[in-house]
Amino acid sequence: MARAFAPAKVNLFLHVGPPAADRYHPLCSLMAFADVGDEVSVKLGPGAVLASGPFAGELGNPVDNLILKAVRAFVADHGRPIDEMTFNLVKRLPVAAGLGGGSSDAGAALRLIRNVFAPGVDDARLERIAAQTGADGAACLWGRPVLAEGRGERLSPAPALPDVHAVLVNPGVAVSTPLVYRQLDASGAFGDVAPPRMPSAFESAEELSGWLLGQRNDLEAPAIAVAPAVGAVLETLRDEPETLLARVSGSGGTCFALCADDIAAETLAERLEAMAPRWWVRRCRLGGPWDADA
Repeated sequence: MARAFAPAKVNLFLHVGPPAADRYHPLCSLMAFADVGDEVSVKLGPGAVLASGPFAGELGNPVDNLILKAVRAFVADHGRPIDEMTFNLVKRLPVAAGLGGGSSDAGAALRLIRNVFAPGVDDARLERIAAQTGADGAACLWGRPVLAEGRGERLSPAPALPDVHAVLVNPGVAVSTPLVYRQLDASGAFGDVAPPRMPSAFESAEELSGWLLGQRNDLEAPAIAVAPAVGAVLETLRDEPETLLARVSGSGGTCFALCADDIAAETLAERLEAMAPRWWVRRCRLGGPWDADA
């Protein structure tokens, strides 16, 4: 059985512009990937996604699973059926959490399909297929730091990142991305999506955090309006001494705190777990890619 790691995505910044004529919002985002995430495996069998893990029960209708959407997109692009596959998904990331979990699962599935059944498909073609699964699809295919523009399908290399230690926190509230975007549209608080000037490399977590303070997540305020519990997490993180920077990831659900080192991140995570035992708290490193497919 072939396996692939599906890492959590973190938007270090996320700038969102007004909707275009096609109603899609242009964006600009610096994404990094955590060394925590889901696991996807595949074997021959009746086409299905079998889910296990702590968040398997929150996945909803299996027909809508992004893994199956990725399979359909691959088959359509490939031009002929491929062997029936059964995917096993170990769902360790919360759902509707701003971590790109579904997109990352789909990306892992596409890498597995290519590696096992169609090794002749090149990276550029696989990336175009991944982009059909959603705004995070192309970036989450590879799980490496990247600057995403357009609808998320235009990718360019991110600056070199230092060893970044972080804490991810989710209050246990699923946040609807469509609702967040409707809230943004109602507010009219759109941002400039031109890529900001960035150095070729950040030398330390402190330098990275200082630079990110000049950026923003334009979905942060709408996400808090939709789910006030997200705001409570963010306020808590910003009050803690180990936090260099705290921000919402994606369209909300999960917040992250950047820390100076592993000890600071561990200390913060342990304190948060004691303060709010119902919150999902994970210490991690940000960067990527973290795991070769096997």
